[in-house]
Amino acid sequence: MEQVLQHFSRNNVYGLYRVGRLEFPMLFLIFLEHILIRLVVDGLPACRDSELFIKDLHFDEVPVRIYLPRVPSANKRRGVIFFHGGCGMFGSIKNLGSSLNRQGACTQSWYHLSPEHKYPAQTLDCLTATVHFLKTAENYGVDPDRIIVCGDSVGGTYTASVCQELVNRRDIPKIRAQVLIYPFLQALNFNLPSYQKNAFTAFLSQERTVLFILKYLNKDCSMKGAILAGSHVPESINLKYKKWINPDLIPEIFKLGYKPPLPTSFSPQVHEATKELFETRFSPLLAEDAVFCRLPDTCIITCEHDVLRDEGFLYKKRLEDNNVKVTWHHMEEGFHCALGFFGYGIFSFPSSSKMVNHIVNFIKAY
Repeated sequence: MEQVLQHFSRNNVYGLYRVGRLEFPMLFLIFLEHILIRLVVDGLPACRDSELFIKDLHFDEVPVRIYLPRVPSANKRRGVIFFHGGCGMFGSIKNLGSSLNRQGACTQSWYHLSPEHKYPAQTLDCLTATVHFLKTAENYGVDPDRIIVCGDSVGGTYTASVCQELVNRRDIPKIRAQVLIYPFLQALNFNLPSYQKNAFTAFLSQERTVLFILKYLNKDCSMKGAILAGSHVPESINLKYKKWINPDLIPEIFKLGYKPPLPTSFSPQVHEATKELFETRFSPLLAEDAVFCRLPDTCIITCEHDVLRDEGFLYKKRLEDNNVKVTWHHMEEGFHCALGFFGYGIFSFPSSSKMVNHIVNFIKAY
């Protein structure tokens, strides 16, 4: 333990935190938090449903769990692929509510987690699992032309990324629709109105978002302040993407109390160390219109009490500007991670149930 503390102290990546008479490097505490969250999530009871046949498989070496209705169907069913949230570092395939699982043959991808598996392993796992399911859908009684891809939080990132990467594939069926549930979609501007409004919200604050990103990418967490301020973005990139990532594009009703951030100086060192943030598989909002115009029908769910709220707004606008059909639901009382509480009785929230109902109704239309 002493050697571990000395290691973090020598690197001095994010200050010290005092607990009683002891001082702990903050990154060490972040590490402990990451492990604790995994233990809690992994300890949650798995979904059980007598109407479903549940089996763990591997799709080209990617672990998946597939849910198949026990009642035979005269026709081929729709297929649903779900990518769980958890910042790419925790989360589980076993806790999706049966309401979603019953919407056809539902496949949940258990992508390999960071930091043990470095980015972009997670996105590539999701892509691999999706392609495999598209190619083998009929083996599970699924119509390959009725497959919907869904994900919450970073699972929404993976959903958006997978759909973008497959727009030019002609050797496999097209994805019919995508569902993005409070997704993370860009890493350029962490001072959008929703980031300011929900800067200290539980589960995912403004600061924690950046810390989780840095930890997910195995980067030095001392860059947190610079990234929050926008010092990682050169002026040329700001100008290029201003037409897509801009507070002026957010509806005025959602900008109450917003204050434009103070100008900041560009840091070439931070930019060089975090170039992954500008990749479209990490920031799907940066994809070109030539990609957006070919995306499938989309359902986007945003939550008022969520730093990522405005990213959903901006993605919705990009899709609509490119004539893609969009269904949007905004949860006034919703918060980040709300979907994860669905199905846990008194621990569930009204917004969780509303969210699931919206998702189910959207899926049923396909």
